[in-house]
Amino acid sequence: MFKKIFPLFVVLLVLFLDQGLKIWVKTSFHLGENISDFGLLRLDFVENPGMAFGLSFGGVISKYILGVFRLVAIFFIGKYLIKLVKTSAHGGFITLVSLIFAGALGNLLDNLFYGLIFDSGTTWNRVFEYWVGYNGISTLFSGQYGGLLEGCVVDMLHFVFYWPSWTPFGLANEEVFPPVFNIADACISSSVFLIIIFYKKIISKEDLEFSFF
Repeated sequence: MFKKIFPLFVVLLVLFLDQGLKIWVKTSFHLGENISDFGLLRLDFVENPGMAFGLSFGGVISKYILGVFRLVAIFFIGKYLIKLVKTSAHGGFITLVSLIFAGALGNLLDNLFYGLIFDSGTTWNRVFEYWVGYNGISTLFSGQYGGLLEGCVVDMLHFVFYWPSWTPFGLANEEVFPPVFNIADACISSSVFLIIIFYKKIISKEDLEFSFF
């Protein structure tokens, strides 16, 4: 029974932490503001109209494409997760897939609803064809800055460390990892990394047998 409930607990916990931090940042700070500095880890409020780690392409149409892709991906990840629970797969593998599912769902919620529930956010300028930020602090449920699937993902986690001065290829004193990300991104990327590392220990042949339909 615990194994069946645990994945749900993981998903709900990640969503609570991810959405709680995002809403707190967006309703408390200005876009581009440095919130806190803990040395290697800094909290910098940015909004991402595209994919994870600040990657984006195109305008509003790209958001619809990404939104639909996220919906489809979440559906199949969820279906696969249910299959793993039913077949009593390795607990570690179930946990990692749960984290991937929760991370994907966390960013989808931003994409789906943030344009509808916040009064300000990063929007696409159709005339000059680039993304435009905003001034002030956003508020909840007092207006909207976009429609369904037009919300921007809120990012704030920023690891700040630099390449040594002797590093070649023009990397000297440049940031090693400049993208700003969020809890959802961290859950997805770290889980994928751990699955690759511990693949032989946590994944069986039965786990790879999955029908998408």
